[in-house]
Amino acid sequence: MMKIIMIGCGKIGTTILSNFVDEGHSVVAIDTNAEVLEDISNIYDVMSVCGSGTDCDTLSEAGVESCDLVVAVTDSDELNMLCCYISGKMGAEHTIARIRKPEYNMNSLGFLRQQLGLSMSINPELLAAHEIYNILRLPSAVKIETFSQRNFEIVELILKNESPLTGVRLMDIRNKFKQKFLICVVQREDDIYIPDGNFVLQKGDKIGLTASPSEIHKLMRAIGIDNKQAKNIIIIGGSRTAYYLSNMLASSGNRVKIIDKSSKKCKELSKKLPKAVIINGDGAKQELLLEEGLKNADAFLSLTGLDEENILMSIFASLNKVPKAIAKVNRNELSEMALKLGLDCIISPRKIVSDVLVRYARALENSKGSNVESLYKIMDDRAEVLEFNVSPDFEGVGIQLKNLKLRKNILIGGIIRNKKALLPSGDDEFAGGDKVIVVASGIRLNDLSDILA
Repeated sequence: MMKIIMIGCGKIGTTILSNFVDEGHSVVAIDTNAEVLEDISNIYDVMSVCGSGTDCDTLSEAGVESCDLVVAVTDSDELNMLCCYISGKMGAEHTIARIRKPEYNMNSLGFLRQQLGLSMSINPELLAAHEIYNILRLPSAVKIETFSQRNFEIVELILKNESPLTGVRLMDIRNKFKQKFLICVVQREDDIYIPDGNFVLQKGDKIGLTASPSEIHKLMRAIGIDNKQAKNIIIIGGSRTAYYLSNMLASSGNRVKIIDKSSKKCKELSKKLPKAVIINGDGAKQELLLEEGLKNADAFLSLTGLDEENILMSIFASLNKVPKAIAKVNRNELSEMALKLGLDCIISPRKIVSDVLVRYARALENSKGSNVESLYKIMDDRAEVLEFNVSPDFEGVGIQLKNLKLRKNILIGGIIRNKKALLPSGDDEFAGGDKVIVVASGIRLNDLSDILA
């Protein structure tokens, strides 16, 4: 358990705080709004201090001198940086600031982090843009997470009626397909399965499969899924996420059109994104979308600040046969509703940032040398996939996997050795220096040794 101070308890701060509490950490919340702190204290088992994160007395009351981690996520980048700088000077071991402005992230972020002594900076909009960009590389996927410098991936897919994987036992799949992949987790309605070889896939299952990127593309072709990268993209809402994403897409030769009803924002985007087409208009108007070529788009992204509008417009795009519709939705209850309405791809910047910070906290906690390198929540947050470094003194080194006694609901999804991805069999074994991909359901893993029974 670590002592963590959260400065700024808005929507994203509360989401992060909630996950830290779920992880079992001792959390102190700091905010200038007493009503916000009262609401948080009524819901979560945390201490709270009303005041500014730049005030030494407030930080001292929160116990910054003996604090393991300070996370500052107020609405001001500058305030967050100052909070972390003062906290570090007063004794906080690690500090993380939310820094969102493009001018900081594009030009001087490394310099600022070094000068301010920041352990990490987080940018929810930039992280969300990266996640969307990954999905647009493989539009048939619901979610893609990468490991070990993109040498290995876990991809979530939903099995349709016509999928050749439907009705097949997992042990028969490798005989049916030559591609090297492993189906390591399945979500069926509200249930999560870490499947064995006798598990039979059904229509509507959401599956998580691990493989190298090249093998995943081969598999998509083999099972008849169009994995053509989206090239013609329409974005509703000129948000920071839209800006970061459009920069990435335009640099890769994609055609990007952004629609926003603010003429001021459109003028700014036109200057910053010369390769994108910027339209001043209301993206919630169906006639405008059809006029701007919705039916010819490869992907439609609704990234406004209104969850409800994002859901409705993405459903409208799906009804107009757009191959990939993605909605930005931050509220959990609306995410669940959107999935039930048929949207299979939801992006939540809050959840993405929370995953990053949970991973960082687990890595800090670890003291045995097999650190958490990556951590992602998958299957609507009901399972986790983690990447561990294997230390030479790990007790499982040199033992064949079939002889390792693993805890229930654990599966070894991959081994990365000398930058090469291996799909493990019972005859394989861990070696010092390997990176290991572990899929877990209902278990919190801090260290690779936690997988052993």
